[in-house]
Amino acid sequence: MKKIILTLSLVICALLVIWGCTKSSNNNETTTQTKTSTSNATTETTAKAETTDNDTTNVADTSVQANNMDVDGLSTEKVVWGPGRAENHQQPTDPVMLNSQYKNLGARFILDDKKSICLTFDEGYENGFTPAILDTLKEKNVKAIFFVTYDFAKDNPKLIKRMIDEGHIVGNHTYRHYTMDEVDTATAKEEIMFLHNFIKKNFNYEMTLFRFPKGEFSQSTLALAKDLGYKSVFWSFAYADWDTQNQSDEKTALNEITKYLHPGEIMLLHAVSKTNASILGNVIDEAQKQGYKFTTNV
Repeated sequence: MKKIILTLSLVICALLVIWGCTKSSNNNETTTQTKTSTSNATTETTAKAETTDNDTTNVADTSVQANNMDVDGLSTEKVVWGPGRAENHQQPTDPVMLNSQYKNLGARFILDDKKSICLTFDEGYENGFTPAILDTLKEKNVKAIFFVTYDFAKDNPKLIKRMIDEGHIVGNHTYRHYTMDEVDTATAKEEIMFLHNFIKKNFNYEMTLFRFPKGEFSQSTLALAKDLGYKSVFWSFAYADWDTQNQSDEKTALNEITKYLHPGEIMLLHAVSKTNASILGNVIDEAQKQGYKFTTNV
């Protein structure tokens, strides 16, 4: 009997041990599942937080706007000015608007609404026609502004001296004809001052008028020119006369120029054009016939 009782006791103990182990195992699984669930929830929350942060950053991103401003708060965004056109000999609206917009930065796109014309020539290089242009201006007793590059001035000192001696204005058209808003500030300053100092040293002449290559500028580069003592002179009329291999015939060019005459016009002509040199006298005659006077007062 004792053996039977002992045997039953051992069986009961074994069953209790097995039941206890099974309980512990279930608890561990539950704990593991809870930890895994918590970990997943944390990961999802973190992912959602990162997504929210990224979305917020993108929405509030002002880096583009900041990059378009210089240290003085002026825009560095490129502005391109091309040929102006006047209807019925009235002042074109675009240069009038630009005058108002950029006058505080020393820019001039058109003169006052009076029967006057400012005749300007761009001189990137000499193509053999500047002497004829000067001859015509002397004959007609008209003064003009010649915007010259360093290469032109260096290679044609006699023409620079003649311009000055005959009462014309020599203006700055840069050292290397770089696009001013596409170079750094130091290089842009060099584009103006290298030629300025060259002309002052070799001709004892102080330039005060500047013309941007290709008419491309920004608020920042306008301010730079002004800080260096320059007024920036653009134009209210120009036409496609710079391509020496694709010149308009004289009749077409004369009509193109004179049909757009308007009060306060700043006329841009390129001195490399043979056609311009040939018709300049007729342009002056027609303008004066229409009641215009020529001025270099910008």
